Amino acid sequence: MGSERMEMRKRQMSVAQETPSSTQAQHGIGNRASNACCFCWCCCCSCSCLTVRNQDEERARRTSHELRAESIPNCEESPTPTLEEVNAWAQSFDKLMITPAGRNAFREFLRTEFSEENMLFWMACEELKQESNKSVIEEKARLIYEDYISILSPKEVSLDSRVREVINRNMLEPSQHTFDDAQLQIYTLMHRDSYPRFMNSAIYKDLLQSLSEKSIKV
Repeated sequence: MGSERMEMRKRQMSVAQETPSSTQAQHGIGNRASNACCFCWCCCCSCSCLTVRNQDEERARRTSHELRAESIPNCEESPTPTLEEVNAWAQSFDKLMITPAGRNAFREFLRTEFSEENMLFWMACEELKQESNKSVIEEKARLIYEDYISILSPKEVSLDSRVREVINRNMLEPSQHTFDDAQLQIYTLMHRDSYPRFMNSAIYKDLLQSLSEKSIKV
């Protein structure tokens, strides 16, 4: 009996010693839970801020993408050119460039020579001149610079250093005429370099022959 009582007392004492420790442990868990709540709250705030920031960035990227897509149509809408119009293209480069059908045919030729970016740049500048909204002008000017002026762009057009300096100054306050000097230089390049080859190309000759045959049948 004595040994059994001693054993019971030992168990009671051990239980009494363990109870404060377990209470402290539970209290510590409570503190950790409280801290975790604070930590989660901070994280939630950070996540919310990041979410808003990411949404703004995504909206800006989407706007840039939409403007870029709008400014580079695969082909301008135009009626089928007449024989008279196609013959007029041979008279001057201006008469070729003034009509959508002429620009489409010339652009198709430039694509075969891997110099389509010249026409795309010229068209983008023409589109910029039609804008009146200041924020749209600034965004389109930035896109034109990134796509055709930046040395990092695969579609960079060939411009001399003087024109590049003018563009860099103009970009401080972009306007409809930021790229006027560059546009003229590229227009002159296409006129002197690509236009003569276009007039001797299969693209032009085949179109001219097709329209001539149709006119004979009529």
